[in-house]
Amino acid sequence: MSTLAHETAEMQAGLCSAFADPTRILILYVLDEKPRNVSELAAQLNLSHSTTSRHLKVLKDFGMVTSDRQGTNVLYHLSDPRLIQALDILRSVMRDWIANRASLLESSG
Repeated sequence: MSTLAHETAEMQAGLCSAFADPTRILILYVLDEKPRNVSELAAQLNLSHSTTSRHLKVLKDFGMVTSDRQGTNVLYHLSDPRLIQALDILRSVMRDWIANRASLLESSG
């Protein structure tokens, strides 16, 4: 395997690790609706301010969200709508797996 292929796989694994927490996935979906500040995200997801900030830092470090200051307010934005498309594809694959398992259970029982 080439060095470039290995480095690309490492980057993909890092991106997937950002998706590995359900709270971060929910934050991405909420930010897909519209930009929000930490307090708005925390309230909508029923999280503490510090937990929300911690997850936003991870998402920001991976480039999944961006922020901009508007006076004393910091608004967080989804950096690329294709992230939601990727999550939706994963959901679709998961639905197919669940349907397949249910079908297998019905045919074996």
